[in-house]
Amino acid sequence: MNRTYLPSALALIVLSGSLAFAQAPQQAPADTPQAAPMHRQHKPNPHREAAMLTKKLNLTPDQTAKLEPILADRDQKIAALKQNTSLSQADFRAQMKSIHKDTKIQLEGVLTPDQQAQMKAMRHHRNEAPPAPGL
Repeated sequence: MNRTYLPSALALIVLSGSLAFAQAPQQAPADTPQAAPMHRQHKPNPHREAAMLTKKLNLTPDQTAKLEPILADRDQKIAALKQNTSLSQADFRAQMKSIHKDTKIQLEGVLTPDQQAQMKAMRHHRNEAPPAPGL
């Protein structure tokens, strides 16, 4: 009689244990780091971006004050564009390109020729592909 109860009891234990794990996925506590994405995307922050440009391009306080509204307007236009789901991908890209072009023209109106050259170099450096591993 014990021979029939033992396999049944073991099967019941295994089944109940697997059901307990299958009920809800385990979530890591909030204070433990999870796998971070490759590139973190922060919310657009014109003040932070203007501060970074001020530091890298050695802008005057007047230039910094002029940059913030330009950057804020760009971010607002991009957010509105992203909300418009009726656009085709080609139209979305064209409008995004237009927004960036307009912003670039406005920024160039605030920057000196040397600062414009530095900004162009920053953009060029950012768009360069990293060297292939092992080369």
